[in-house]
Amino acid sequence: MAEIVQRGLWFEEFTAGDVYRHAPGRTITEADNTWFSAVTMNPQAIHVDAAFAAEQPFGQRLVNSMFTLATLVGLSVSQLSQGTIVANLGFSEVSFPAPLFHGDTLYAVTEIKETRLSKSRPGQGIVTLEHRGYNQDGVLVARAVRQTLMHCRPQDADAADGPGGAQGDAGGPSGAPGAEVAAGAQASLGPAGAGGGSGIADAGGAAGTTTEGTR
Repeated sequence: MAEIVQRGLWFEEFTAGDVYRHAPGRTITEADNTWFSAVTMNPQAIHVDAAFAAEQPFGQRLVNSMFTLATLVGLSVSQLSQGTIVANLGFSEVSFPAPLFHGDTLYAVTEIKETRLSKSRPGQGIVTLEHRGYNQDGVLVARAVRQTLMHCRPQDADAADGPGGAQGDAGGPSGAPGAEVAAGAQASLGPAGAGGGSGIADAGGAAGTTTEGTR
């Protein structure tokens, strides 16, 4: 009987153009927003003062955008970087095109933009990702380009992962640029148009075949 290790992807398993749809999504609560704002020393009234926020343009409290960004990245971890990342190198082009409110559900999509071996760190490579976050209605609420330093596949990785690797034969990229990879056996994320095949692909995902992951 094989023993399969759950992990993210090694550097070699990333292919520019691949799109990953992560599952499950994360429903954001009032407690999440209040707690995050408190522990990050952010007393911004638009996040924590319901009466004040009711008189502002959106008519209600906004989810702290730093919480949105952190959650967007977090939703990708189990599928892409769990145990295989060396370091987060930085973010660029961060934007929040629409607000996120209490009770909204955040769904994440990641597109692989570029990969290259590190010139100064043998056995490691740099992967440029574009994370996109959508609410339950398929509205883009967050976008960030991110660079990560990833481990290359260790020589003993095949033995540790078991047959087919940690992701199984269908879990990682197919090798064909532009493949779309879904987490788990869930073909669509959330309600129709909010992360399903058409809702997210039409909003900036790469058009390609969908591969169902095994994790």
